[in-house]
Amino acid sequence: MNKNATSRKVARPSLPSPPIAARKPHQVLSPNGPRDDSYYWLRDDTRKSKEVLNYLNDENAYANSFLAPTQALQDELFEELVGRIKQDDASVPVLRRGWWYYTRYETGREYPIYARRRRTMSAPEHVMLDGNTLAAGKTFYQIGAWSVSPNGRMLAYAEDDVGRRQYKLRVKNLDTGKVLADTVSNIEPNLVWANDNKTLLYVEKDPVTLLSVRVRKHVVGADPVKDKLVYEERDHSYYLRLTRSKSEKYLFIVLRSTLQSEWHYANADDPKLKFRTVIPREPNHEYQVAHIGRDFVLRTNWEAPNYRLVRAPIAKVADKRTWKDVIPARDDAFLQSFEVFRNYVAVNERSGGLMKLHVRSWNGKRDYVIASAEPSYTTQLMPTPGIESAKVRYIYTSLTTQRTTYEYDMTSDRKTVLKTEPVLGGFGSANYRTEYLHATASDGALIPISIAYRVGTKRDGTAPLYQYAYGSYGLSTDPAFIPNWVSLMDRGFVVAIAHVRGGQEMGRAWYDEGRLLNKKNTFTDFIAVTRHLVREKYAARDKVFAQGGSAGGLLMGAIANLAPSDYRGVVANVPFVDIVTTMLDESIPLTTNEFDEWGNPKDKVFYDYMMSYSPYDNVIAKSYPAMLVTSGLWDSQVPYWEAAKWVAKLRAVKTDRHPLLFKINMQAGHGGKSGRFERLRETAIEYQFILTSLTS
Repeated sequence: MNKNATSRKVARPSLPSPPIAARKPHQVLSPNGPRDDSYYWLRDDTRKSKEVLNYLNDENAYANSFLAPTQALQDELFEELVGRIKQDDASVPVLRRGWWYYTRYETGREYPIYARRRRTMSAPEHVMLDGNTLAAGKTFYQIGAWSVSPNGRMLAYAEDDVGRRQYKLRVKNLDTGKVLADTVSNIEPNLVWANDNKTLLYVEKDPVTLLSVRVRKHVVGADPVKDKLVYEERDHSYYLRLTRSKSEKYLFIVLRSTLQSEWHYANADDPKLKFRTVIPREPNHEYQVAHIGRDFVLRTNWEAPNYRLVRAPIAKVADKRTWKDVIPARDDAFLQSFEVFRNYVAVNERSGGLMKLHVRSWNGKRDYVIASAEPSYTTQLMPTPGIESAKVRYIYTSLTTQRTTYEYDMTSDRKTVLKTEPVLGGFGSANYRTEYLHATASDGALIPISIAYRVGTKRDGTAPLYQYAYGSYGLSTDPAFIPNWVSLMDRGFVVAIAHVRGGQEMGRAWYDEGRLLNKKNTFTDFIAVTRHLVREKYAARDKVFAQGGSAGGLLMGAIANLAPSDYRGVVANVPFVDIVTTMLDESIPLTTNEFDEWGNPKDKVFYDYMMSYSPYDNVIAKSYPAMLVTSGLWDSQVPYWEAAKWVAKLRAVKTDRHPLLFKINMQAGHGGKSGRFERLRETAIEYQFILTSLTS
């Protein structure tokens, strides 16, 4: 299937005028002086203001009117996207304590079914949760986490039926199938059982900031009002979560800020669950912990910016003199994550900008990296239960190779394919090609680029380009297979991931060079990638489309201000575009956690720098690309009003006649709609917006 990207024109009837938001004087105060924000009134924490809701509904009505003539194309794209899904698919089963656990879908149904089988996969199926039944009658539904008690008889799960990530704890007796009365609201989707099979730890959220602040202990059947406090974190620059050691011996409370971490551990058999500190928090020290035998294994950046793996006795682990290097630090490799086994350790490392799998025996006699023949790929280590196992699981994928789950025997070097993700609709990997390129940034840095396209796409400067990036929090964007992108490649697009600074693809320095007072590197890197691909004739100068979401939406807002003529269209999903006002307000979720990422605008140095790139504050009267902006009314990560204010200001001052559409989901949050097919409806809208923008 090779579709012409410019094959169809859509005749548009006369449309109603876009909604124009009122301007209302409002002073945003800061230690660095006040500034006027005429659209501040669009912020409504209650989400009940008739004036605000009317405006948002008007924006949706305008977007729907504009998109109505493209309904046939939307439907075509939606059917195409759905047509690649094996609708009755299932995950690779995982063996835990005598049960094989897996998730599966049924044809035509939106939500997963969580199931298990005793000892063998030929045993009768036991359905633990049916997401379709639980979601019935709801406009949004999500199971954020589930955890089975050690004896396999009780199931705890966290559900959200709003989209605001304020989950509710529920407990189900798997023997009887009865959902118990035990209910706790406003928690994180993060649950851990103690070994007594009745005590459950959960993380309580602050009702205003939604930050994770307290760990409580719930005993099944007891009144949740009496749940005892286990730990409270008063420094709100830290996130809080729970985990369990692979050995099943320890429970961990994990505290993490941008630059520091601290772990606490308790014996899972201890009736009192007395937690001790692994290593007290200290400036710029981040670490993670695993348990094996009498030792803890740490991934640590102490005197190792790209991290190293060390092993130390549990009783002496806080004394760094007891640490023994397992995998020493390297300047040319970033240690991303690890899995411990009785005789081996498996590590995901980044070298040359790509994720690779490094396996090493504890005695050092076996030490090797699993290689790939493709120029751009990802080898992703998977959590593998069973500390005694000699087999590790990983996923191999690239922009043109669908995800394949392997089980690798670390003693024999044999690997077994457990599953290759099915991609229907006539997809064949051989029909596509991927490359790994580099663009030169304005300061000389080489920016990695992963690209893919259909075989036969001409490199003559005529192809449209779809370019994606994220570039914040040290989160790397790996070149993994995205089935939806096939629809673009089949229509002649080159798709590209710009591995810009702010991620960690090239190591810790890559992150540091894209945060705080270096944040503008993220934006100029993205633009440099665009110009490189145009210059090298991978793409047409006037057919470039950019897409990003959340912090990647900030990137979209920045490039729209800095280089609007480089982009035909921009798609900004749940964009973080009002950075200064948000970071001045510590009542908003995430703000206090992120001062080390963006800076604290109460400090004039950071205030001035953030103001110089804040997308909302830098909108001026000039021509902008065609833009599609999306948000969710119940978004707890990036409040809807950031996008609403940005769009309102753009409408008021931009000088072009290019489309500016704002789609706000009134029943969802940061992640959009919850059903697997409903999400594809949103993707179909994005793709038709891009395709019709090529012909308008």
